[in-house]
Amino acid sequence: MTLDEGRKHPGAGVREPRRLTILGSTGSIGQSTLNLVQRNRNIYSLVALTAGTRVKALAEQARLLRPEVAVIADARLYGELKEALAGTGVEAAAGDAAVCEAARRPSDWCMAAIVGADGLRPTLAAVEQGKVVAFANKETLVCAGEIVMRRVAESGATLLPVDSEHNAIFQVFDSERPGDIERIILTASGGPFRELSLSEMADKTSEQAVAHPNWSMGAKISVDSATMMNKGLELIEAGHLFDFPSKAIEILVHPQSIIHSMVAYQDGSVLAQLGSPDMRTPIAHALAWPHRMEAPVARLNLVEIAKLTFENPDSKRFPALSLARTAMEKGGILPLALNAANEVAVAAFLRREIGFLDIAAVVEETMERMPEVAADSLGEILIADKEARRLAQAASEGHRLAAQ
Repeated sequence: MTLDEGRKHPGAGVREPRRLTILGSTGSIGQSTLNLVQRNRNIYSLVALTAGTRVKALAEQARLLRPEVAVIADARLYGELKEALAGTGVEAAAGDAAVCEAARRPSDWCMAAIVGADGLRPTLAAVEQGKVVAFANKETLVCAGEIVMRRVAESGATLLPVDSEHNAIFQVFDSERPGDIERIILTASGGPFRELSLSEMADKTSEQAVAHPNWSMGAKISVDSATMMNKGLELIEAGHLFDFPSKAIEILVHPQSIIHSMVAYQDGSVLAQLGSPDMRTPIAHALAWPHRMEAPVARLNLVEIAKLTFENPDSKRFPALSLARTAMEKGGILPLALNAANEVAVAAFLRREIGFLDIAAVVEETMERMPEVAADSLGEILIADKEARRLAQAASEGHRLAAQ
């Protein structure tokens, strides 16, 4: 290992702290990342922290951890952030352009954890610097997978998946011999409504949907788990990350959330990554890569667990899975439309404007109204995303009025 390699990766021979940027530091993934950073302050230093609107939480993080810059995406909150950081030596900035500029600052490693399509531009900005990008924003690959992966190749960036499923695949995927792999198996908890009928799910509230049985996540991601849209988005993400077609990616419901995903090889071997359901494990893997680091997570005790169960997902009760597979197979802007419509519909559900089952219905109606065309540039993607959101908003309003 050269001194430069030692500087870039935690482990033996480290001479300087590894410089980190956290995009989306106040969200669930960002907070878990900073939890690990705080435990290893001699190994890591912070270049930039960014947040969307949670200015008080961002200021508190910045005062504690002293990054070079803290950025709030909502430009209206600049004054509040600047005042909160007065005298700390931490630069304050605001606005979408400032978030992208933070992503471009020289650093060794960047966590891309901005939820939703808002993460697309900053993630691309980090990728284009050729740095190591820990990737927790599945929507970016869903919306612009071909563009992102092309820019990864052009810049020489390293993309490390942080979603527990994709990180698990990454750990057991033989990237030097992908031809030996038959299929990828994504596991799903099934969410809080796994055993309910459609009629039972129809009356479920946002509070019930957010109460995930295994994982502690943000509201949007928790609702995606309840509809199983999260698994549909992960299907598309896996296709881009590992260059596998839809037919070679299987989804399997595993309620215990102990096996995070599997890779099946042509000789009959199936390799799985196991661990307690704690996002700090995949984050730690990405943070220390290519080494390992201690993470304060519950150690797996298979004797106590005793039983691991599996079942096929029910696409009739969870139509988001079929919608996602259709979007992946048809390609073009349909995956983008799937994601945009889902974000709009989930937001409407969380505001109690539409019902739980309306979420998938809004997505399907939006996809049906979008043309099956390609989007070859970021500008075209942003235009298509705007149109999909307009259609989804209209569809959500239709369902709201129908329920009155």
